[in-house]
Amino acid sequence: MRKLFFVLFSVCLLSFYTCDDGDVIDVAFDFDDAFQACGETDLVFYKTKNDPSESLSMLISSLTLETILSFKGTDTTITKSGTFNYRTYNNATLPTDLFCSDVPSSEIKIAQDYQSASTAIITASLTEDDNDGVPAELENPDPNGDGDLSDAQDTDGDGIPDYLDDDDDGDNVPTKLEKPDPNGDGDLSDAQDTDGNGIPDYLDNDDDGDGVLTRDEENQSPDKNPTNDISLNGIPDYLNPEVLSTVSATAFREHIIYKTYLVELTVTGISLEILSQDEFYFGVLESSEFPPNRKVTPAFK
Repeated sequence: MRKLFFVLFSVCLLSFYTCDDGDVIDVAFDFDDAFQACGETDLVFYKTKNDPSESLSMLISSLTLETILSFKGTDTTITKSGTFNYRTYNNATLPTDLFCSDVPSSEIKIAQDYQSASTAIITASLTEDDNDGVPAELENPDPNGDGDLSDAQDTDGDGIPDYLDDDDDGDNVPTKLEKPDPNGDGDLSDAQDTDGNGIPDYLDNDDDGDGVLTRDEENQSPDKNPTNDISLNGIPDYLNPEVLSTVSATAFREHIIYKTYLVELTVTGISLEILSQDEFYFGVLESSEFPPNRKVTPAFK
């Protein structure tokens, strides 16, 4: 939780204070960094707290969360005018959907409402990852260091770069199941290498070195999952060099690319009866409306 402190100069709120010019009043806004969002055509960012019951909100007309998240690339910044409010309440507790109801609850009793025309600076970024147990920076996403990831390493040539590919070698065994980092220390030098050919299993499309591609070693159940095919000695066929039969694969597994959105809000030009603030970091958006993870099935070849 972050405490947000505002120092107010030459301010006198008669209902609460008696003060002379030059007095300094310390006001503490004690809110979590996380904020919520509501609205289909007009967007309101808000956060609430209890004990005492207070809220901060920023209303922006003609803006939606969908619009904010429709950016191309990895990040965007949107600047919009809006209305900033700080409210106090006579209620002991506040509902979590305080700003999301079409009809405000008659149970809500606003004690004080301070309003300011302000500016919202919204920054949004998207990070994608394959969650395959190999850190993206170790999957050669930018071979020449020019910031252009279009030439990122793609071991299996399926069109999905390794840092987004949860099956880097295209053998239908997920990378994380091929023990790229057995002890989880971030050092891949001890990655599993079943056939000892110097190529770790997660980058080797013939893990046991028997001349049969791993993806073609589905002798029991051709379901794009070589890990459940065991014909001899309790060892999966794709790791057993004694099993040489071939059942040719016809498709790749579906891949999941995990999305993480970060939306932050900074409000500038706040001028309330009780405070003036040039810049206020509102926090980080928590939302269940972020777009879902991507699912991709590479063309088989």
